[in-house]
Amino acid sequence: MDTNLLNNYVLKAIDAYPYDLEETVENLNYALSYEANNAYALYLMGRLQAEQFGDFVKAKQYFAEALANKMDFQKVYSKYILVLIWNEDYEETQKLIDFAFTVKGLDKGLVHTLQGQLFENLQKFKKALKAHKKAKLFGCNSDFICYVDSEISRIKNKIKSKKKASKRKKKKKNKK
Repeated sequence: MDTNLLNNYVLKAIDAYPYDLEETVENLNYALSYEANNAYALYLMGRLQAEQFGDFVKAKQYFAEALANKMDFQKVYSKYILVLIWNEDYEETQKLIDFAFTVKGLDKGLVHTLQGQLFENLQKFKKALKAHKKAKLFGCNSDFICYVDSEISRIKNKIKSKKKASKRKKKKKNKK
């Protein structure tokens, strides 16, 4: 198939997503029918499955296929990691995060924030704080740093709430 035509379908899908889902799906189907292993089309199909349909299992399959065809496709990693977290596949998430740190050119600050989200889901709040603080070191713009600061503040509040709740439990036990 003509590469320009394939790229045309992929570009149309990119342009349409997420505002015109019908056009997105149509163009992705055309692109994947011409080249079933097109990494960008697979990536976008994974996003569509996760973000629009909430089908994390299908999204995982598309993201895994995209990476199998192009391991250095940087955009896939953050979305794939998020899907794994949302699907509560924590061991798989950690493995992908560990591998992502080895990919050249990947936004390491973003990967550290995702590591923090994983730790937060596992209720390992101190490790989550540490990961976000590392992410801040990699921040290259003020928006990212503000976002990470807000994540750090939110997690600190969770730690305080957890300590207060455990103190209340101890008081109740002592009264009995």
